[in-house]
Amino acid sequence: MSDASSSSSTGSPRTVSDVMTHTVVAVGREAPFKEIVELLRQWKVSALPVLAGEGRVIGVVSEADLLPKEEFRDADDRVAGRDGDPAERIKAGGLTAGELMSSPAVTVHPDATLGEAARIMARRRVKRLPVVDAIGLLQGVVSRSDLLKVFLRPDDELADEIRRTVLTHLPITTAVTVGVAEGVVTLGGSLPDRGLVPVLARAVRAVEGVVDVRLDLVHR
Repeated sequence: MSDASSSSSTGSPRTVSDVMTHTVVAVGREAPFKEIVELLRQWKVSALPVLAGEGRVIGVVSEADLLPKEEFRDADDRVAGRDGDPAERIKAGGLTAGELMSSPAVTVHPDATLGEAARIMARRRVKRLPVVDAIGLLQGVVSRSDLLKVFLRPDDELADEIRRTVLTHLPITTAVTVGVAEGVVTLGGSLPDRGLVPVLARAVRAVEGVVDVRLDLVHR
C-alpha cells in the first residue's frame, strides 16, 4: 500500500487528499468470507471498501462485521433469536461481502478538512473512511493514523509556517518570537493590545501539526 501524499513546503496539510492513502485494497460484493479475512490480515487493515461497477463504494466490511460469525457460533437459535440483535444474527450467517457489509458506507470527500474527517470517525466510531469523489467512486482511504501524520511535522517547519501565515497577518510581526519544541509552540515578546492574545493563540492552534500553544507575552 502506498504512503499518503506529503504536504508541500509552502504549507501544512489541510485536506484529506493531502494525507490519504491512494492505493487501496477493496473487494466486490461477491467476495467470500474467508477471502475477506485473508485480505484484512495480509494488508494489516481493519476494514475494506466494497465496490460495485466501475468502483462505486456501496459499503464497508470490517472486522466488526465478521465477528458475529464467531460470537453466535455456539448460540442456541431460539435464545439468540429472541434476545440477540437481528442484524448481528443476519451477519453471523453471511457468506459474502454483500451479506456482511455495513451499508451505506460512511465516506468522506478528498477536499474535506482533517478536522471534518476526525469528527466523522469519532461520531460514527470508525477507524478508516473510504475517500470518494462526487459520484461515489473510490479515490483512496484515510485512517486515524493518516490524520495523525500532521503531528510529525518538524519543529522548524511549524515555526516557519507560523511566522509566514500567522504573524505576517497581525500587527505584531516584530514584537513576537516563535519557538517550537516537540510540536509545542511558545510565543514570546510583547503585544500592543491584550485583546490580540486570544486571536493569536487561536490562529497558531489552527496550524496543522501544532500540539499546544504556550504564551509568554507581555503587553505594552
